[in-house]
Amino acid sequence: MVAQSTLPPSEPEEKSQNPYLLNEKPKKWNIRDDPITWSNWYKHIDWLHTPLLIGIPTIGLYGAFTTKLTTYTAIWSVIYYFITGLGITAGYHRLWSHRSYKASRPLEIFLIFASSGAVQGSIRWWSRNHRAHHRYTDTNKDPYCANKGLIYSHIGWMVLKQNPNEIGRADISDLNADPLIVLQHKHYGLFAIVMGFVLPTIVAGLGWGDYWGGFYYAALLRLTFVHHATFCVNSLAHYLGNHTFDDRRSPRDHFITALLSLGEGYHNFHHEFPSDYRNAIEFYQYDPTKWLIKALSYVGITHHLKRFPDNEIKKGIFLMEQKKLDQKKLLLQWGKDISKLPVFTFEEFQEGAKTNNWICIEGIIHDVTSFVDEHPGGKSFLTTSIGKDVTTYFNGGVYDHTNAARNLMSNLRVGVIAGGGEVEHRKTK
Repeated sequence: MVAQSTLPPSEPEEKSQNPYLLNEKPKKWNIRDDPITWSNWYKHIDWLHTPLLIGIPTIGLYGAFTTKLTTYTAIWSVIYYFITGLGITAGYHRLWSHRSYKASRPLEIFLIFASSGAVQGSIRWWSRNHRAHHRYTDTNKDPYCANKGLIYSHIGWMVLKQNPNEIGRADISDLNADPLIVLQHKHYGLFAIVMGFVLPTIVAGLGWGDYWGGFYYAALLRLTFVHHATFCVNSLAHYLGNHTFDDRRSPRDHFITALLSLGEGYHNFHHEFPSDYRNAIEFYQYDPTKWLIKALSYVGITHHLKRFPDNEIKKGIFLMEQKKLDQKKLLLQWGKDISKLPVFTFEEFQEGAKTNNWICIEGIIHDVTSFVDEHPGGKSFLTTSIGKDVTTYFNGGVYDHTNAARNLMSNLRVGVIAGGGEVEHRKTK
């Protein structure tokens, strides 16, 4: 994600009209097919990404200890952090990977330059990986599979070479049809160097004479923060938080991840509704990317903002709430399942009541032996009800019992009446 794609532009998937059929072709051996050993570990390392991932923060930290941070440089670093970070979230992610809204050509050009300053690979390469991530979430075909561990999904997938025999295919024919995206991909190295390193340094140098500060803070350290903010969406957003809409996959929602990633932390929502231009749907949730896209729509710079129907979103919320309630219910005693209770005729119920404290409510036999002395209405009421169908009394004839009473009675079930109870019994006489 840091450097230019190692996949050649002529990769077969981009020539095929149906890239998903490529899995039928014979697989070539790759070093990642072999386990990592002491003798071959260096062959597994991605020597394009790894030096940058290590070198950029290392040199940046050196600069932090040797170069004073001025007020202007600090402000510029923060501003450029948001410009390049939003270039990724609003550009690479929501515009080009998911087509969740449409942008005017001037905005697209701006986002191409801004996102290039984040140095996370070309639009074509980034979006291809991200579309594969959504299609194959939590599988070996997922480029940054969370099931392989927090470190792997955060940065390990770039330190180690990707295995082309495993990584899932994704259709990016729409991106290949855009001449600006093709141009950026073809000359990505130049875009990354100028926007990632040269521009932030030159602005600080020409603006207030702080070239080294601009290089160390606005370029290198700013870039480190942008990298790991994005990486957190691949890693932390799959480990921290709640499954608000679906718990079958790892993505989760959490405000901390949202704060770290310019609003991309409500990841369970995003994986459920990837075409929605929003990541956070509540007004109080942090999502500056959504705010930017929405604000620009008022002046026509963005348009066709996609929103998933509220009715379907609420379905997901309610289903998960119901699932959580069902799990909590399993921790409580609800009495023996009615379908597993023995069946008695009404005559058998009456006969059994001669030796047991049985009463019948709504066709279910209850043994009230343990409750006779505790009955709020008095012991005599229960003792005079033994062997009788007291459904009418229970449901308002004498007293309309509460849910608490009904829940308590569920633990006293011992059988069911064939035909449903005394009333049904009389009909069959």
